[in-house]
This record gives sequence, structure tokens and C-alpha cells, in this order.
Amino acid sequence: MRDETRKGRGKAEGKGAGRRTRGALAAAAALMLAGLVVAPVAVAADGQARSAQRGGLLSVTPVADRDAGQVRAFLTGRDVDTAVVRYGVRAYRLTYRTVDPHGAPTTATGLLTLPAGGPHRLDLVSDTHGTMVDRDYAPSVSEDFGRIPSYLNASAGRAVAAPDYLGLGEGPGPHPYMDTASSVTASLDMLRAARTAADRLGRPLTGDLYVTGFSQGGQVAMALGKALDEGADRNFRLRALAPVSGPYDLEGQEMPALFDGRVNDVSGVLYTAYWLVAQNRLHPLYKDPSEAFRAPYASRVERLLDGGHEQEDVVRGLAPSVRKLLTPVFHERLRHPSGAVLDAMRAADHTCDWKPEVPVRLYAAAGDTDVPLANTRTCARTLAGQGARVRVVDQGAVDHFGSVVVSAPQVVRFFDGVRR
Repeated sequence: MRDETRKGRGKAEGKGAGRRTRGALAAAAALMLAGLVVAPVAVAADGQARSAQRGGLLSVTPVADRDAGQVRAFLTGRDVDTAVVRYGVRAYRLTYRTVDPHGAPTTATGLLTLPAGGPHRLDLVSDTHGTMVDRDYAPSVSEDFGRIPSYLNASAGRAVAAPDYLGLGEGPGPHPYMDTASSVTASLDMLRAARTAADRLGRPLTGDLYVTGFSQGGQVAMALGKALDEGADRNFRLRALAPVSGPYDLEGQEMPALFDGRVNDVSGVLYTAYWLVAQNRLHPLYKDPSEAFRAPYASRVERLLDGGHEQEDVVRGLAPSVRKLLTPVFHERLRHPSGAVLDAMRAADHTCDWKPEVPVRLYAAAGDTDVPLANTRTCARTLAGQGARVRVVDQGAVDHFGSVVVSAPQVVRFFDGVRR
């Protein structure tokens, strides 16, 4: 589920590099994007009524303008195949209206990326990102690993809407990690805001939608496809689904994998702590952190996961294993879930329990020790049981991040084939 820094790369590719990039980006934006749009773009008077609704666009801020060569360099630096790159890209941070997990009005941000060339009217890709604990690492803020799918798909000739989710990027409040319902509403409202922004930027959308996402975002992508299939917004025509390495089965696969060795200790600790802290805001899992977490972690875990700490700092501040992180009672509650813990797991599951009428490819990797391949196998069986036609693409011995590095260009080619 992790999308914050690729394992084995350290801070050079994480937030440290992202901050340096953003510093240069801020200076460059004024020069490179002058004359394209005003940043931020205010909502026009005739759009005020629409902006007050879910998905209403509040502002558009240019954040990147890269020619095709620069896009290739960005991708090559992250070991991504660049054969699909045809155009440069222009990227914008959108601020838009949505709702929080309780249905109350709030705002969120996300990244809209457009090709610098190609057809006038554009198909749209929804790309939902993986787990991140640092709000400043979100796609609309940091030009880093999370932008790989956006730059790939946009440089191939499609618009891309990448929500930051609630509480990440420049959205208010904490991130409700692994709350599927609010991730879907934030993603759906990002699509609506993207439609308005693309029209104002002179690149109107066709209405055809291709959905992908990585890790946590793979699960969100599947849930978003399900919502659209059920009529969440008839302005978008779902054309294909291509999630990558999603945790589709918390109860049956992902949580058990924390305890049977299939998930590595570092990732297991991060996911477990993040999930418990975030879900406790939505479900009554514990009254005090000391009920769930051992000392000294109980006194620091909620502060570490406040959205303002880098992943490396969070990991350093927590235990070396899930067993050493949790109290014995809570360790058993996760191994044998019931009550509120089981309810929280099941609220995130069942995203594959429907019949897509569009082509579906599920990408994953046998070597993944963050989100084991069994999650994808379970999803595929569930979809097939509903009568859907689905293909699993196993990328083999690569790790979690390797699965998206290899899969992302293949997803672009898959979408190209569907379009033809």
C-alpha cells in the first residue's frame, strides 16, 4: 500500500528530493506558465452555483510544464519505460469541494495533468495513489514517485485526474486512511472538478474514463469503478479498469499476511499503526492509544501520524515488528478480528464484488511483500464469480514499488488498445 519512497532508494527520491524539486518548481512556474492561466484561477461568476456543489472547482494552480524530453528524464530517473511518451505535459493543482467521511462539506486537492499536444478533446484517466503519511508528498504538491502514472498517461495523450484524497496535499484535517467510502467520494469529485478545469483550460473531456491506481489506490480504483457502474455520475463512461497491487481483501488476506510472514516487518508496522490511528477516528477501536500500542509507542504514534512527518521519521519512531508494536490484547484482536475491528476491515473490502462490463486487468507481483499477490487473486476470483472477464498480470519477482514501475507503462498500452 506504500507510495511514499521506493525501498532501497532512501530520502534522495523521497520528500527531501521533492522539497528541492518544489522549490525550483515554484520559481519556474511563474516564468514557464505565464500567459497560460492565472494562478489560481478564480471560479467564474456563471459557475458559482456549480462550485457550491460536490466537485465544484475552487481554484486551478499551475505546478509543472514539462516537454517530452523532460518527461522522459523524470521517468528514466525512476526506472520507468518511456516508450509510450509522445508529448510533454502541463500539470495543475485543483482545489475543489467534496465531503468528509461523515458527509459534511470540506475541500480537497488533486493533480490534473494534460498533454501538451494531441487531440483537442481528451479522454480522462483516474489515477489513485498509494499509502502516504506525509501530506506534502501528495501528487499535487510533490513532483516525485506519485506522479509517474499521471505523466505517463498524459504524455500518451490523455488527461489524468489524480486526487490527493482527504487530508493530504492542501486539504484540511487528517487523512482517513483506508476509508474506502470517503476515498471514492474524493476521487469522484476530483473527476468532476477536472472536467470543469479541463474545459476552462481549452482541453474539454470526451466523457470516456479509464481507471487505474496503485496499492491503496488500487483498492480505491476498484471501488470507484463499482460506484460509476452503479450510476454515481452518468457524465463519465467507464471504459477500462487497471488497478495495480491493491489490498482488496483486508480480512481474508492482507491482515493475516501481517502475521504469517508474507508482509515485511517495516511495512507491516507502518500499515498497522496508520490503519489503527486513522480508523479509530471513525470506529471505536480504542479509547486510549495505550490500549492498542505498547510503551513507548503509545505516547507518540498519533503525533507521528498527524500528516506532518516523513515516512522515514514515522518508521524510526515505531517498533521493529507488529508484535512489538501492539499490546498482547490488540495483537490478538487483529489476528482474530471481531466487533469494531472486523467492521472496519469489512468496510474496506467487497470492492471486487460486482460485474464490470468493461475490460479489466489486475496487475500485481509475486515478489510483493507489502500487498501479497493473494489480494489480487481473491479479487479476480470474486469478479469472475460475478461473470466478469478479468486478466491477472503477475509481474513476478519484483517488489511492491517494482510492480507499479513495470506495470504503469503496460497500463497505458492496455488503455490504448481498449480505445482502438
